[in-house]
Amino acid sequence: MRFLRRWKIRILLFFAVVGPGFITANVDNDAGGIYTYSLAGAQFGHLLLWTMIPMTLALIVVQEMCARMGAVTGKGLSDLIREEFGLRITFFMMIGILITNFGNVVTEFIGIATSLELFGLPRYATIPVCALIVWLIVVYGRYKSVEKIFLAASFFYITYIFAAIPAHPAWIDATKATFVPPKFSAFRDQAYIYMVIGVVGTTIAPWMQFYLQSSIVEKGVTKRGYKASRLDVITGCVFTDIVAWFIIVACAATLYIHGYRDIKTAADAAAALKPLAGKYAYILFAVGLFNASLFAASILPLSTAYTVCEGLGFESGVGLKFGEAPMFYWLYTLLIAAGGAFVLLIPEGQLLKIAVFSQVVNGVVLPFVLIFMLLLINKKELMGDYVNTRFFNVIAWITTVVMIILTLAWFWTLRSG
Repeated sequence: MRFLRRWKIRILLFFAVVGPGFITANVDNDAGGIYTYSLAGAQFGHLLLWTMIPMTLALIVVQEMCARMGAVTGKGLSDLIREEFGLRITFFMMIGILITNFGNVVTEFIGIATSLELFGLPRYATIPVCALIVWLIVVYGRYKSVEKIFLAASFFYITYIFAAIPAHPAWIDATKATFVPPKFSAFRDQAYIYMVIGVVGTTIAPWMQFYLQSSIVEKGVTKRGYKASRLDVITGCVFTDIVAWFIIVACAATLYIHGYRDIKTAADAAAALKPLAGKYAYILFAVGLFNASLFAASILPLSTAYTVCEGLGFESGVGLKFGEAPMFYWLYTLLIAAGGAFVLLIPEGQLLKIAVFSQVVNGVVLPFVLIFMLLLINKKELMGDYVNTRFFNVIAWITTVVMIILTLAWFWTLRSG
């Protein structure tokens, strides 16, 4: 009986803190992520599947670090950076994050527009309506109700698993490619390195770390709930990368095999699936893209508002009313309005370049965020007994160094090209 009671308490505690980790990881598969994974499968087949296992491990380590810092300190990441490193450094970092995240917000509205255009709905009608929906959800919703909506949206990503099955992938070859990296010659290809950075950048995006830690704090998770919160993080990270794996495999089995290498958007990938994998795969992919885009169009401006307001010392949080946190809500509103307007005003050809480039920028910016995180989480006076273990430090530093090397290698191929 004591054993059963202990497990009952653990399960109840898990459901009490579940949300931030699972939501943050799944927003990772946003419009930019889906496009990047689709393009990876279409251009390189299974050659990028080897990144999934090390990326999942790195994602778990990085996200767990944020959850731990939030639970132990009760403060957001940008708040800690300001307190420990000063306002000047924080200000420049906030500017960088704001610019980077705006590119991501634009990408979400591209996803909304292109996914609904597959069903014959014009972007000039859908973008204003969807922008209003995501604004109302956050501005007039309470934290618990907003979190429930986001959790429900997270589970819609399972549509990509079902979309991959009708494509009849080469399961054995895909499994082998997941565990065996390609030959070193692949890394001499500028397009391949660019795509590796994009895949990592969309999987471990800088905004995620700020949003997760802020969500942990706003949800009220403390040291007591930290272990259950860690399980929330691990579950979300594994689920999101399983979905990413299936997207790459589906596009490799259809677009790559049939020579459709030059897709322009994730919507193109969905449309190409129709004659190759059937009507249902097409519908599932398109619906998944819309869900992902609408979901992320809520989270990304929210993450940016959290990050900037915490970093500069303004009140922030979905639990507060508009009048209690005006800077937070006005910044959220401005990002949504500007992101939607950008998609409507800029020529489509330019938008497509922005979508992929925003994910690569995530990868380039990531090392800077990770360095600040590592410096903070290893401060004994800040974290006490919850400082990083040697294993976590090794994984996080390897991730940082690898991203720096890949970025330098990409710039070198540009120079030599």
